Amino acid sequence: MFIGEYHHSLDDKGRLTIPSKLRDELKYDFILTRGLDGCLFIYPKDEWENIIAKYRELPNTKDARNFMRFFLSGATTCEFDKQGRINIPTPLMEHASLSKECVIIGVNERLEVWDKDRWDSFVTDNEDNFTDLADKLFTPNI
Repeated sequence: MFIGEYHHSLDDKGRLTIPSKLRDELKYDFILTRGLDGCLFIYPKDEWENIIAKYRELPNTKDARNFMRFFLSGATTCEFDKQGRINIPTPLMEHASLSKECVIIGVNERLEVWDKDRWDSFVTDNEDNFTDLADKLFTPNI
């Protein structure tokens, strides 16, 4: 399970250092793809295979096809370099509006990579709703 928040900078070549604790959990290679809400998703290979299995069960509807096009067309297999960095392709950097400062967060089965300013805005915009969200998600219906 991935948890935590980590702040790192992109270098001039679009490489991002992944903290060693997270590298250990990701293993050797993993999948980087477009995420939702303006971030990138990083999945370990075994979790990626679970997602693909679920997608194979989706009906052949326009919505399902469009979502798979969006999600899978940006997917790429990544490996760490000797310094523990990953190279983020330009289209993915553009999708997430990544600039210099990035935030890597653990979200259970995946990591998310956010532009720092976008992450800060997301947190600020959603802080007041956090209690309401928790009530809706975790309070049993009576």
